[in-house]
Amino acid sequence: MTKALFIIDVQNDFTEGGALGVDGGAAVAAGVTEYLAAHRDEYELVVASRDWHDGDTDNGGHFAGDAAPDFVDTWPAHCVAGTPGAEYHPALDVAGVDVHIRKGQGEPAYSIFEGTDEAGRGIAEILAERGITGVDVVGIATDYCVRQSALDALEHGQHVRVLTGLVAGVAPESSEAALAELGHAGAEIVAADA
Repeated sequence: MTKALFIIDVQNDFTEGGALGVDGGAAVAAGVTEYLAAHRDEYELVVASRDWHDGDTDNGGHFAGDAAPDFVDTWPAHCVAGTPGAEYHPALDVAGVDVHIRKGQGEPAYSIFEGTDEAGRGIAEILAERGITGVDVVGIATDYCVRQSALDALEHGQHVRVLTGLVAGVAPESSEAALAELGHAGAEIVAADA
């Protein structure tokens, strides 16, 4: 099997102290760095995604604006392109990353499959070009962008593993539900960490 590693949204705004920080986010950043140092040769391709939202729009209703966010479909402003919150967490070493995907540019986007690289190519095209048949998924947040990216990878015919020691979610209950859903959909839920 020719494998890729998806590193989902390990950004300052999704780690402790960020606009939508989750508990354990910084530990995920450090853990992914350790994991990649030990396992880089297992992957034909390493891809990292980032939310990269517009700062001057509500991004298709994704930002709550003056209203109170519902934390389901609307959120406080986060990961605005070019701001420190949109940058990768400093504990994440991206030297081993082959492709960087930006998503949510003017619209809601939870999945890595909704973004593009700097040349405008989507991840499905990139996976096909590289002959990738399996994807390991790590990152933030288990119950949102990790979940949707893994589901979309399954829909695109990939063998998917979620490495549970290298993900962090918004809430324990919704994260557990997301992992159960992914397992039911055909993903392997693997207790791997750094």
